[in-house]
Amino acid sequence: MEFIIDTVDLKDIKEMVEYLPIVGVTSNPSIVKATSPKDFFNHIKEIRNIIGRERSLHVQLISKDAETMVKEAHRILEEIDRDVYIKVPVSMEGLKAIKALKAEGIKVTATAVYTIMQAYLALEAGADYIAPYVNRIGNLDGDPMKLIRELQERIEKDNYNCKILAASFKNIQQVREAFANGAESITAAPDILKQVFKNPSIEKAVDDFNADWYSMYGEGKGILDI
Repeated sequence: MEFIIDTVDLKDIKEMVEYLPIVGVTSNPSIVKATSPKDFFNHIKEIRNIIGRERSLHVQLISKDAETMVKEAHRILEEIDRDVYIKVPVSMEGLKAIKALKAEGIKVTATAVYTIMQAYLALEAGADYIAPYVNRIGNLDGDPMKLIRELQERIEKDNYNCKILAASFKNIQQVREAFANGAESITAAPDILKQVFKNPSIEKAVDDFNADWYSMYGEGKGILDI
């Protein structure tokens, strides 16, 4: 499993990397808008400084034609580093761009995936990650978990070197189901992942354990005090 966070908020990234087993950061223009950094490239460079080169960094293109997409990808790699995954929406032009980028050995995350055929085409074009939009597919009366299952079966059957990066979640249950249905990676907002710990039973269990300990050894006498 891979847990990736979908944000460019530096404070959130620092916190999540410190506390959770986070292996990467994803972004898109809407995510960037939520933070609105004045200097985009310096901001992304700071994210890289925080997460290091051992974690993945995914940055999305904004153009709609393949030629400009490729130019944008080159600019991103020049400004940040060659390890960045270029996020490319799976449109006709996007697929053309994915093929061109992979021919250069550039890492690609295929995004904005709503259908299994989009996913299959991105898979055959050479994408390293494919990001189906779980909640958005469901809102359109589709079955995102079926898509993930079918895609993972195809990846395994034909030995593609690609990972499913499930995205677009509204709750932690969807994250769990994505993993259960075959996604190897997920990207979610920090608030979604923090839902795991919004369970009063967790805090109560810790409080009960502490109460039992202090009842034996005295209030304020922890393991470091005996």
